[in-house]
Amino acid sequence: MTATIERNTAATIAPAAETPRERATRYVFAGIRIALGWTFLWAFLDKVFGLGFATEAKNAWIEGGSPTKGFLTFGAAGPFKGLYNDIAGAAWADWLFMIGLAGIGVALLLGIGMRVAAVAGGLLYVLMWTVVLPPENNPFMDDHLISAAILAALALVGAGDTLGLGRTWAKLPLVQRFPWLR
Repeated sequence: MTATIERNTAATIAPAAETPRERATRYVFAGIRIALGWTFLWAFLDKVFGLGFATEAKNAWIEGGSPTKGFLTFGAAGPFKGLYNDIAGAAWADWLFMIGLAGIGVALLLGIGMRVAAVAGGLLYVLMWTVVLPPENNPFMDDHLISAAILAALALVGAGDTLGLGRTWAKLPLVQRFPWLR
């Protein structure tokens, strides 16, 4: 006679039912993800087309304006002012900034590539924070650092899976091969 041992594996254990609090949390994080994604994408669109919010039509990128020149020339202060003044309006800086805004915005809105978007967005926020050191209303803390931390949280909780394409994205062979793309 052979004894059998019942093994509890992920396949045999039924998933725990989601509580209302967990469901609400998923949707709150998804909403924050979409809101931050829209701020990145909107900044991109406003700078490309000069929609009149932060960028006037005459300064639009499609009209030959520079997305970095104004802010890095006139907004820079503190210990990195010279560095930022030197790269203000450089074509490579404009392209990197605009690709970053568009890529981060689209990734967050769609809920794909959350890890990459969180790292890139966090880096962009920290760089923008260093442009205006020290911040106007606090010795070191401002909304750029808080937003960078929120992006990290969104990636850690898998916020792209709710109201986004995160689950579908995770099943792609490339993403399964390189999990950092998740």
